[in-house]
Amino acid sequence: MLPSQLVLPARVACLTCLSALAIARGGIAHANPDSIVPSAADPGDPIDLHLRLDYEYQIDRSLLTREQVGAVGTDPLDPISKSRDLKFHQYRHVLTPRAELGIYHDTYLSVALPIIIAQERELELDSGVDRANSTTLADGLLPMQGFDARDPGTAPPGNLVFRGVSRSGLDQIHLGLAAAPMSQSRDDTKPTWKLGAELRLSVGKIMKFDPMSPGSETGTSKGVHEARVFTSVDRKFDRLEGWFELFWQIPIAEKSDSLFKDPGFGSTNVKLSQQAGVAFGIETYALDDKQNGNRISLDVGTRVVGHFEGRDYSEMWEVFTYAGDTRLGGPLILDADPLNPGVQPLSHPGISNVENYLETAGRFAVRAALGPKVRFAALVDVLWKTDHAITFADAGVDLPTCGNRTTNCEDDANDLVNPGTNEVNPLHAQRIDLVGHRYFSEDNFGLIIGIEGQVLF
Repeated sequence: MLPSQLVLPARVACLTCLSALAIARGGIAHANPDSIVPSAADPGDPIDLHLRLDYEYQIDRSLLTREQVGAVGTDPLDPISKSRDLKFHQYRHVLTPRAELGIYHDTYLSVALPIIIAQERELELDSGVDRANSTTLADGLLPMQGFDARDPGTAPPGNLVFRGVSRSGLDQIHLGLAAAPMSQSRDDTKPTWKLGAELRLSVGKIMKFDPMSPGSETGTSKGVHEARVFTSVDRKFDRLEGWFELFWQIPIAEKSDSLFKDPGFGSTNVKLSQQAGVAFGIETYALDDKQNGNRISLDVGTRVVGHFEGRDYSEMWEVFTYAGDTRLGGPLILDADPLNPGVQPLSHPGISNVENYLETAGRFAVRAALGPKVRFAALVDVLWKTDHAITFADAGVDLPTCGNRTTNCEDDANDLVNPGTNEVNPLHAQRIDLVGHRYFSEDNFGLIIGIEGQVLF
């Protein structure tokens, strides 16, 4: 991670300067998506319809480490050491048809359907780790031979300890409304500025895992409805075009069968993580035939996305589901009601509290326009994520001492979460959430290879 952290500021600074230079000059915006504004009710052009099809092949990998409190050879006053444990790999094919329909001057509706054609995930022992010293296997989160969800009766081959089912389907449908208060195509002294909002409705089968019947659960949806607001600015002059985007995305509701449920008591941060991000870049035209509308350009950009603390599907979510299934008697079974004596068994949902982290990416795209109506692009994204904890649930909430209050308070004047009270978080699993036992996602790397095609009517 260190090399990317050192190189990124220089790249960001360069792109910032180029974007500012591009935005400071005049011209007509042509190829970048931020420059395209569907419209309606214009003289000689009653309505615009833009159709686009995106395909992406996504690769994600990371190293999973785990805290080891009291590890042999460590000083009690030293920071808690972490040991390497597993390597994570995920592969996805995503096809996204999009449509944008003008409804008034520089105002349009949009719809997108991101369809996951195939998604596969697997975990293998890290180099230097064997089945005898893997903390995941030693703690009984998986059988010593591992678990292959595609062939449950057979141990996974080689160093694999877990292989998930092949998933496919639709997560959300994206419905949007956007407008451009400024458009460079109408006034070449101004940039193209867009403002918009999207409602992302969960419509697909919920992404769950059933260790007893893995093939029955192949959904890809998180079961969460989200809202997204965004703005973008684009400006072209001569052979350079600068662009800038900003967004914020929040969960607003969950489907009844979603894994994002609030069990009450002392639970905290039970919703899907919020996101906010910025992206910017510069597009350089190698060919710009203004007479025929044929163009070829190189688009180079970067983005930074903040993922805020909340619950989410981590690299280990299927393993946590396996280890917390009440039918299997695993070590991650939860207590549904901390007020009653004993344990009221509750299966672990698999999703876990994830620490804040930052995602950075560089994008390289070659764009082409065949006349004014047809556009193509081929792109490559390279992604990194900062190291972060993926089991981060609090033990609970310390309530204030009762004085004149009779509810949501405690009799004891302490700073502790008292066992057997409504201060306890039912989603806290000590085996993975307690400090000294937490999992971390490190050395994250991702690659996206994609193609785009667009037709403007």
